[in-house]
Amino acid sequence: MVERVIPIRIDEGKGLAPVMPSSLAAPTSRSVDLRGRPLRDLRISVTDRCNFRCTYCMPKEVFDQDYPYLSQSALLSFEEMTRLTVIFASLGVEKIRLTGGEPLLRKNVETLIAMLAEIKKPDGNPLELTLTTNGSLLRKKAGQLKAAGLHRLTISLDGLNDAIFKKMNDVDFPVGDVLDGIAAAQEVGFESIKVNMVVKKGTNDQEIIAMASHFRNTGVTLRFIEFMDVGSSNGWDMKEVLPSKEVIERIHAMYPLEPIEANYAGEVAQRWRYLDGAGEIGVISSVTQTFCHECSRARISTDGQLYLCLFASQGYDFKTMLRSGCSDLEIANAIMGTWSVRNDNYSEIRGQATTELGRSAHKVEMSYIGG
Repeated sequence: MVERVIPIRIDEGKGLAPVMPSSLAAPTSRSVDLRGRPLRDLRISVTDRCNFRCTYCMPKEVFDQDYPYLSQSALLSFEEMTRLTVIFASLGVEKIRLTGGEPLLRKNVETLIAMLAEIKKPDGNPLELTLTTNGSLLRKKAGQLKAAGLHRLTISLDGLNDAIFKKMNDVDFPVGDVLDGIAAAQEVGFESIKVNMVVKKGTNDQEIIAMASHFRNTGVTLRFIEFMDVGSSNGWDMKEVLPSKEVIERIHAMYPLEPIEANYAGEVAQRWRYLDGAGEIGVISSVTQTFCHECSRARISTDGQLYLCLFASQGYDFKTMLRSGCSDLEIANAIMGTWSVRNDNYSEIRGQATTELGRSAHKVEMSYIGG
């Protein structure tokens, strides 16, 4: 039974004050945090709502009909998200990922994508735009997303067995409809598609080989993610973590693999390819093989709070700055100042301590800031 916890949600004006330098400076892409990590990736949560109730993210016991979701007025507008993105781009951010909740539930999200697609980096090139979805609305939305300028898609799918998948999404949603959404994305021309499978030992790890088999030779990159202790409501237990090393061993025994180099510095997924040329897979080992030392991600919540770590307990309130007349230069300096004091390394600390650390720390929910 999941303990009923009202997850952290920083309401308007209640976040930490951004760190402002004593004098304003021109925006620079050379800013680093206390561990020497640059700011290169920004994740923007466009809604805190979702039509799934995945047990590792939004369990029904917490996110029921009485859960106090954010009001429309509390959400950042598309114009505010775009303004923030322009500022982040001036500071060296190269990739934007739209998340949720389920981002396709945000009305007219394709309008936001079109606005973001117009933004250029200091070198004149466009930002890389990607979106993570559960796939339930992809058949309806894929064409609009492509036309708006979205570059890449990531779809969450935790198994091919209908009974297992329905148990995990907890709303009786069938696998076939997600697969149809993936097909729709391919039909409209998306060439870079990833499928993420969260692996819970004893729940869906028997689906690893089936998933690998299904997505071989499809052009889709399958990634296996260790079950993480994100938030305070998903009942995380280290006993349910299947190390990525074992995932690779299982697949390698059926389909021989070899490791390949990362696409870019700071890529969190370890890449492997099939020796027979059937494509590649990836593993994200945030529990057993931490990558805090090269994490270059920041996250903006649905209501404008800046989080410096997926496992953070507090955010920095940028919505108030957006709505109180602050200039772009002031906001840019607040971002640089806040990033400069970043020292987050939760996964490293978790690995050195015990699982009790994850249970005692009150952390922000993934449905609020995105994965």
